Amino acid sequence: MKKIADNEIRWGVLGVGNVCEVKSAPAMQLIPNSKIVAVMRRNGEKVKDYASRHQISKWYTHAQELINDPEVNAIYIATPPNVHLELCTLAAKAGKPVYVEKPMARTFSECQKMIEICEQYNVPLYVAYYRRRLPHFMKIKELIDSDAIGSVRTVHIDLKQALLPGLVAGSDENWRIDPEIAGGGYFFDLASHQLDLLDFFFGPITQASGYCSNQGKAYRAEDIVVGNFVFENGVLGTGNWCFTSAEIATIDQIIIYGNKGKISFETFGKGEFLMEVDGKKTERFSFELPKHIQQPLIETIIGDLLGTDNCPSTGVSGARTNWVMDELTKRRIG
Repeated sequence: MKKIADNEIRWGVLGVGNVCEVKSAPAMQLIPNSKIVAVMRRNGEKVKDYASRHQISKWYTHAQELINDPEVNAIYIATPPNVHLELCTLAAKAGKPVYVEKPMARTFSECQKMIEICEQYNVPLYVAYYRRRLPHFMKIKELIDSDAIGSVRTVHIDLKQALLPGLVAGSDENWRIDPEIAGGGYFFDLASHQLDLLDFFFGPITQASGYCSNQGKAYRAEDIVVGNFVFENGVLGTGNWCFTSAEIATIDQIIIYGNKGKISFETFGKGEFLMEVDGKKTERFSFELPKHIQQPLIETIIGDLLGTDNCPSTGVSGARTNWVMDELTKRRIG
């Protein structure tokens, strides 16, 4: 894949909404050999305001204009998923590497097309599954790989939220529950992080089956998903996601069971987790999380583009998560 030759990543950001305020884009201004040179949003007043507040000199209201800017040599797509394929295609044809928000697209088929177009034009493709580089999750992977809980047998996801999930980032309009924009409902927005994280821990999921339904009837997308899956390495897993639970039932928990112990953690909480091993005291691990939560992953992208590092979240790995979500939600009931 083509790398950046002039030792500086000059980002153009498409869709400067909520995620770009703290989570992602500001980190691009802090990392050595990286800066944002242009931003885009269809609303001229809002994109001008964003550019002014973040000291960015150029702004656009049309994606193609930003992509054509000769100063821009890498593209960050921070829009909802329904335009990821279209914008990725435009960026790839312009020969500019792509960093795209998660989920990678609405469907596995769209992900495949994104991979193909980037391969055709020889540009790298990265996906914003930034938990792969957060310190507590890297520590969990280290413990798994070192057999700290023995041979892993099963992993179980339990995510239940009330009708307005506290885990969802604020936005101008709630596109996350419009299947035509998001691909599905909150499951696609939140469970994608969890499934990608398990891919990071254990490798690809090769079999998946599930059921979904819209029980609450509060919006068109599914609001409950249950399923099971098998990893390439033989680990078995289950998931139970519900987004119309009682507030008292709210839970965010993943438990990994080995033949000597277990590890339990929240996907969306603090940088903490517990490890319990037979015959030993329970250990609590705690790590400070970065202010700009995507910064560690973005650092690997910049390193990858400059030839000094490797990014662990690519189009290929991101597409695998979409495949699993497609498999878990294709059997609808109710």
